[in-house]
Amino acid sequence: MAYAHTNSKGTTYYLHSKGKMFFFSKEVKEGALDNVPAGYTVVEMKTGMLALKKVEAASVSEAPDQSQS
Repeated sequence: MAYAHTNSKGTTYYLHSKGKMFFFSKEVKEGALDNVPAGYTVVEMKTGMLALKKVEAASVSEAPDQSQS
């Protein structure tokens, strides 16, 4: 089953891929994906169109160095 996402306007889009290019379509076509690729999240533009955005890596904890005794 193709990954489906409904935007704030109530329109459902399906995620597709052609090689390294990802896109959303109102219809399920060849190249439909079952899940959002690892490292990406779905975002909605002001127009209601959907896009994939790379997830930023978690920042390194800035805990003080406790190795000094």
